[in-house]
Amino acid sequence: MLRKIFFTILFLIPFSFMLYYGKETFYIDQQVASQKMYDYHFALVTEEVGNNYWRLIEKGAKQAAEQHNIYLEYVGPKVTDTDERLDTLDRMIAANVDAIITKGMSDPRFRQLVQKAKEHDIPVATIDTDNSASGRDFYVGTDNFQAGYLAGKTLLKETEGEQKVAVIIGLKDAQNQIERLEGFKEAISQEKRIELIAVAESNITELGAADATYQLLKSRSDITAIFGISALDGMGIVQAINEFQPTTRPYVLAFDILPETLSLIEDDKIQATIAQYPEEMGKKAVEEMYQLYQHDQPENIYHTKTGVIKKKDVMNGEVFLKEGE
Repeated sequence: MLRKIFFTILFLIPFSFMLYYGKETFYIDQQVASQKMYDYHFALVTEEVGNNYWRLIEKGAKQAAEQHNIYLEYVGPKVTDTDERLDTLDRMIAANVDAIITKGMSDPRFRQLVQKAKEHDIPVATIDTDNSASGRDFYVGTDNFQAGYLAGKTLLKETEGEQKVAVIIGLKDAQNQIERLEGFKEAISQEKRIELIAVAESNITELGAADATYQLLKSRSDITAIFGISALDGMGIVQAINEFQPTTRPYVLAFDILPETLSLIEDDKIQATIAQYPEEMGKKAVEEMYQLYQHDQPENIYHTKTGVIKKKDVMNGEVFLKEGE
């Protein structure tokens, strides 16, 4: 009896290994076969995988990728983390992808990684935020200084009398946020009645924007207008205003055209938003990278459009048509 059990075990062990490794081999073969279906493998390294704004960039990028038989890999940190994003970029280089599209960064390591990619013959494009000194091949995205300037001109046009303005910024060291703030300052400097009295950081989260706004409203009862520089700031600003309930509701100027922002414009909780078009960015970046592989050198900088969206535009369905004023 013991001998029978012993021989049964001896048979089952190699048989189990055969099944296991056979399954693994099949899975690997399937992966290889899947990859061979595509002409190129591009990596879109996002700032934050779950961010709605970056999901729109991904959507446009995937549309273009499908048209050109490109496998597009969407990767990045779950929450905003500079080191993890740089590590992800390094992993994509090690994976020997055909191209990398990512947000430009001011961190010195970013420039080193771009150069490392070029040493491996991997072209790099920046999207949403540029770093022209990094050696990247091209940039696709908003002219962030002009977008901020447009925001400032909108505030001048839409308000009267003395204005005490607070700004909620996503990250104070993010290049695109810095450029938007500088453009905004340049525009409002043309009117003495507009004064920028505070800048607070949201860490690119709705909750962070709500908390920053609430603290500002507590400390400065004279705030009459608030500008949210990153995509989730407008929603957080409204949340804080609803909770604090100031005697006079401030004028709110947001950034981007996320559905939640447009709903708040319809409800008169946000008066206007500066629209940029992330789907267009994603699509254009992939198309330009594909053209690079067809030996057609893209423009060094491709600025996507910006616009001012107000309630009448949302009601008229002109959100994706109205360009900068």
